[in-house]
Amino acid sequence: MEREAVLVGVDVGTSKVCTLIGEVSRDGRLTVMGHGTVPSSGLKKGVVVNIDQTVRSIAESVERAERLSGWKIDRAFVAVGGQHVESLNSPGQVAVSGQRKEVSREDVNRAIEVARAVSIPSSQEVLHVERRGFKVDGQEGVKDPLGMSALRLEVEVHIVSGSATAVQNLSKCVNAAGVKIDELVASALASGEAVLSDTEKELGVAVADIGAGTIDLAMFADGSPFRTAVLPVGGNNVTNDVAIGLKTSLQVAEELKIQHGTCNLASVTEDEEISVSVLGEEAGRTIGRLEVCEIIEARMRETFELVRAEMSRAGSGMLPAGIVLTGGAAQLAGTAELAREVLGMPVRIASPAGIGGLVDTLLTPAYSTAVGLLTWGAGALVDGEPLRYESAPASGGLGRLRDALRSIFP
Repeated sequence: MEREAVLVGVDVGTSKVCTLIGEVSRDGRLTVMGHGTVPSSGLKKGVVVNIDQTVRSIAESVERAERLSGWKIDRAFVAVGGQHVESLNSPGQVAVSGQRKEVSREDVNRAIEVARAVSIPSSQEVLHVERRGFKVDGQEGVKDPLGMSALRLEVEVHIVSGSATAVQNLSKCVNAAGVKIDELVASALASGEAVLSDTEKELGVAVADIGAGTIDLAMFADGSPFRTAVLPVGGNNVTNDVAIGLKTSLQVAEELKIQHGTCNLASVTEDEEISVSVLGEEAGRTIGRLEVCEIIEARMRETFELVRAEMSRAGSGMLPAGIVLTGGAAQLAGTAELAREVLGMPVRIASPAGIGGLVDTLLTPAYSTAVGLLTWGAGALVDGEPLRYESAPASGGLGRLRDALRSIFP
């Protein structure tokens, strides 16, 4: 396999920081060469609340990935999460220039610029401008208008933005850990890259990455995203409820949730018992497993009701392919059944696919965002639109990427 470029993804989450190093082959295949996962400290609900702790977590994760791969990391694609992430769709139209009245790349770029010029509050920073589709002289459903004869070109773009201060704090932490940022990618879109098929995106599908502190949600139709949002709930809320309900520590509650918990109450009998250590008591006590699962089910039901409310704002009739659940907290037993009941649509739990290399541990829902960052980066190479690589000096990873691009597009 001829190596084309080496890409790095860093997913800075509420519960863990994960760094993946992957190489892209000539045919666009991804192979993971190194990964480093460490417990994350310094974040709350996906947002940096302590710079020093976050920098330490990122640096440790990066160092582990470097040791495993023998590769020095200098730049990376970095995931952005947190409730401050918002999105909107904006149209733009221009008259086609040039004497032959054929749509050129310049016309496309001008139309996108017009669509971008929507007023976004100065407190928000634009992360993505994704093209949703074009109209050529009123003809809808055009995916790529280049070279078409037309007088008027319209485009609709999906703009994803995040709080400027939250984005700056995250960037500061990544840079302080010795890593430059190739691109900041909304976590939901990264996860979508890892777990959704092209057919699902065409039909209309949602992806919900249920993490420890947040749910990253993106909805797709006609092959592109039309709504991106983050809900401030996640697996930690379930653990907290169990800890409070049983008067036990968060650590014990987390273990109970993972080992004995399920959202499917029908699968639990009344006589099943588990022993629990209780705060302030020497000897533990035994409790019914059903009691634990009722607490878990109630919180997860409420969580899916929030997801349903968010989806109905966007028009959930647009999602015939249903919803794909991923993220660490989607691994809780019975999650898919409960989601089907509450959301009333097809549900599947997905792990990242389409990568080779050191992947056994990575093919679980918890790594969807990290793997998706690599897929996103590889897609940027293949599309022939190198991301922000032109202006920086050709050194290290950058020079390698530029050479790689030149070899594909001489």
